[in-house]
Amino acid sequence: MENNIVLRRGVEADLAQVLGLIQELAEYEKAPEAVTNTLAAMQRDGFGPAPIFGFFVLENEAAEIVGLALFYTAYSTWKGRMLYLEDLVVTEAARRGGLGRLLFDAVVAEARATGAVRLKWQVLNWNEPAITFYKKLGATIEDEWLNGNLDEAQLGRYEVAPAATAVAAPVTGRSL
Repeated sequence: MENNIVLRRGVEADLAQVLGLIQELAEYEKAPEAVTNTLAAMQRDGFGPAPIFGFFVLENEAAEIVGLALFYTAYSTWKGRMLYLEDLVVTEAARRGGLGRLLFDAVVAEARATGAVRLKWQVLNWNEPAITFYKKLGATIEDEWLNGNLDEAQLGRYEVAPAATAVAAPVTGRSL
Protein backbone atom coordinates (compact mmCIF):
# COMPACT_ATOMS: atom_id res chain seq x y z
CA MET A 1 0.00 0.00 0.00
CA GLU A 2 1.06 3.58 -0.66
CA ASN A 3 3.27 5.24 1.99
CA ASN A 4 3.68 1.88 3.74
CA ILE A 5 0.18 2.19 5.21
CA VAL A 6 -1.57 -1.09 5.97
CA LEU A 7 -5.34 -1.45 6.08
CA ARG A 8 -6.49 -4.23 8.40
CA ARG A 9 -9.29 -5.34 10.69
CA GLY A 10 -8.79 -3.96 14.18
CA VAL A 11 -7.75 -6.18 17.08
CA GLU A 12 -8.00 -5.77 20.83
CA ALA A 13 -4.39 -4.59 21.12
CA ASP A 14 -5.33 -1.56 18.96
CA LEU A 15 -7.89 -0.20 21.38
CA ALA A 16 -5.65 2.23 23.28
CA GLN A 17 -4.63 3.93 20.02
CA VAL A 18 -8.22 3.75 18.75
CA LEU A 19 -9.46 5.54 21.86
CA GLY A 20 -6.80 8.19 21.21
CA LEU A 21 -8.14 8.68 17.67
CA ILE A 22 -11.68 8.95 19.03
CA GLN A 23 -10.48 11.67 21.41
CA GLU A 24 -8.73 13.44 18.51
CA LEU A 25 -12.00 13.35 16.55
CA ALA A 26 -13.91 14.76 19.54
CA GLU A 27 -11.44 17.65 19.72
CA TYR A 28 -11.91 18.33 16.01
CA GLU A 29 -15.68 18.26 16.53
CA LYS A 30 -15.28 20.76 19.40
CA ALA A 31 -16.48 18.33 22.07
CA PRO A 32 -13.43 16.78 23.80
CA GLU A 33 -15.29 16.50 27.11
CA ALA A 34 -18.01 14.39 25.47
CA VAL A 35 -15.82 11.27 25.27
CA THR A 36 -16.59 9.21 28.36
CA ASN A 37 -15.88 5.81 26.83
CA THR A 38 -13.08 3.79 28.42
CA LEU A 39 -10.60 1.21 27.29
CA ALA A 40 -12.25 -1.38 29.56
CA ALA A 41 -15.69 -0.69 28.04
CA MET A 42 -14.28 -0.97 24.52
CA GLN A 43 -12.58 -4.26 25.40
CA ARG A 44 -15.82 -5.65 26.79
CA ASP A 45 -18.01 -4.33 23.97
CA GLY A 46 -15.70 -5.18 21.10
CA PHE A 47 -13.98 -8.34 22.29
CA GLY A 48 -16.11 -9.76 25.11
CA PRO A 49 -18.51 -12.70 24.83
CA ALA A 50 -21.01 -10.70 22.74
CA PRO A 51 -19.10 -8.15 20.60
CA ILE A 52 -21.26 -5.28 19.38
CA PHE A 53 -18.84 -3.37 17.15
CA GLY A 54 -16.02 -3.95 14.71
CA PHE A 55 -13.44 -1.66 13.18
CA PHE A 56 -10.78 -1.25 10.55
CA VAL A 57 -7.52 0.59 11.08
CA LEU A 58 -4.81 2.09 8.96
CA GLU A 59 -1.37 1.49 10.42
CA ASN A 60 1.88 3.15 9.36
CA GLU A 61 5.32 1.53 9.33
CA ALA A 62 5.94 2.72 12.89
CA ALA A 63 2.89 0.67 14.02
CA GLU A 64 0.94 3.86 14.71
CA ILE A 65 -2.75 3.83 13.87
CA VAL A 66 -3.45 6.79 11.61
CA GLY A 67 -7.01 5.94 10.59
CA LEU A 68 -10.11 4.29 11.99
CA ALA A 69 -13.53 3.21 10.77
CA LEU A 70 -15.73 1.86 13.59
CA PHE A 71 -19.06 0.22 12.70
CA TYR A 72 -21.82 -1.97 14.02
CA THR A 73 -24.85 -3.82 12.71
CA ALA A 74 -28.19 -2.05 12.98
CA TYR A 75 -31.64 -2.87 11.75
CA SER A 76 -34.14 -0.85 9.74
CA THR A 77 -37.78 -1.86 10.06
CA TRP A 78 -38.31 -0.64 6.51
CA LYS A 79 -35.20 -2.05 4.86
CA GLY A 80 -33.70 -4.76 7.08
CA ARG A 81 -30.08 -5.32 8.03
CA MET A 82 -27.81 -2.31 7.80
CA LEU A 83 -24.33 -1.34 8.84
CA TYR A 84 -23.88 1.85 10.81
CA LEU A 85 -20.58 3.69 10.46
CA GLU A 86 -20.10 5.31 13.86
CA ASP A 87 -16.79 7.04 13.16
CA LEU A 88 -14.41 7.46 10.28
CA VAL A 89 -11.29 9.41 11.20
CA VAL A 90 -7.83 9.89 9.73
CA THR A 91 -5.24 11.79 11.75
CA GLU A 92 -4.71 15.30 10.48
CA ALA A 93 -1.15 14.57 9.33
CA ALA A 94 -2.34 11.65 7.14
CA ARG A 95 -5.31 13.36 5.49
CA ARG A 96 -5.69 14.13 1.80
CA GLY A 97 -3.94 11.01 0.58
CA GLY A 98 -6.93 8.78 -0.13
CA LEU A 99 -6.84 7.03 3.23
CA GLY A 100 -10.36 8.10 4.20
CA ARG A 101 -11.61 6.61 0.95
CA LEU A 102 -9.76 3.37 1.68
CA LEU A 103 -11.43 3.10 5.10
CA PHE A 104 -14.83 3.90 3.62
CA ASP A 105 -14.27 1.25 0.93
CA ALA A 106 -13.52 -1.31 3.66
CA VAL A 107 -16.79 -0.48 5.41
CA VAL A 108 -18.73 -0.78 2.14
CA ALA A 109 -17.06 -4.17 1.55
CA GLU A 110 -18.05 -5.21 5.10
CA ALA A 111 -21.65 -4.12 4.48
CA ARG A 112 -21.77 -6.21 1.31
CA ALA A 113 -20.10 -9.23 2.95
CA THR A 114 -22.55 -9.19 5.87
CA GLY A 115 -25.65 -8.83 3.71
CA ALA A 116 -26.46 -5.28 4.73
CA VAL A 117 -28.88 -3.48 2.43
CA ARG A 118 -27.98 -0.02 3.70
CA LEU A 119 -24.98 1.82 5.13
CA LYS A 120 -25.74 4.80 7.36
CA TRP A 121 -23.71 7.38 9.23
CA GLN A 122 -23.93 10.94 10.50
CA VAL A 123 -21.95 14.02 9.66
CA LEU A 124 -22.10 17.34 11.49
CA ASN A 125 -23.79 20.05 9.43
CA TRP A 126 -20.78 22.38 9.80
CA ASN A 127 -18.18 19.77 8.77
CA GLU A 128 -17.89 20.85 5.13
CA PRO A 129 -14.76 18.79 4.38
CA ALA A 130 -16.56 15.59 5.49
CA ILE A 131 -19.76 16.52 3.65
CA THR A 132 -17.77 17.17 0.49
CA PHE A 133 -15.91 13.86 0.94
CA TYR A 134 -19.13 11.84 1.26
CA LYS A 135 -20.84 13.61 -1.63
CA LYS A 136 -17.78 12.97 -3.81
CA LEU A 137 -18.26 9.26 -3.07
CA GLY A 138 -21.83 9.48 -4.33
CA ALA A 139 -23.53 9.44 -0.91
CA THR A 140 -26.81 11.11 -0.12
CA ILE A 141 -26.60 13.55 2.78
CA GLU A 142 -30.08 13.85 4.26
CA ASP A 143 -31.41 16.96 5.92
CA GLU A 144 -34.93 15.87 6.80
CA TRP A 145 -34.22 13.53 9.73
CA LEU A 146 -33.41 14.90 13.17
CA ASN A 147 -31.41 12.88 15.69
CA GLY A 148 -32.98 11.90 19.00
CA ASN A 149 -30.81 11.07 22.00
CA LEU A 150 -31.03 10.35 25.70
CA ASP A 151 -27.66 10.70 27.41
CA GLU A 152 -26.60 8.66 30.43
CA ALA A 153 -28.12 11.09 32.94
CA GLN A 154 -31.38 11.30 30.98
CA LEU A 155 -31.56 7.50 30.76
CA GLY A 156 -31.13 7.34 34.52
CA ARG A 157 -33.93 9.85 35.17
CA TYR A 158 -36.38 8.42 32.66
CA GLU A 159 -39.34 6.70 34.35
CA VAL A 160 -39.71 3.24 32.81
CA ALA A 161 -42.96 1.30 33.19
CA PRO A 162 -42.56 -1.82 35.37
CA ALA A 163 -43.78 -4.03 32.49
CA ALA A 164 -40.98 -2.68 30.31
CA THR A 165 -38.36 -3.34 32.98
CA ALA A 166 -39.57 -6.91 33.29
CA VAL A 167 -38.85 -7.69 29.63
CA ALA A 168 -35.53 -5.85 29.33
CA ALA A 169 -32.24 -7.75 29.18
CA PRO A 170 -30.30 -7.79 32.46
CA VAL A 171 -27.07 -5.80 32.44
CA THR A 172 -24.91 -8.93 32.31
CA GLY A 173 -27.47 -10.96 30.38
CA ARG A 174 -28.10 -11.75 26.79
CA SER A 175 -26.95 -9.68 23.88
CA LEU A 176 -29.06 -8.68 20.92
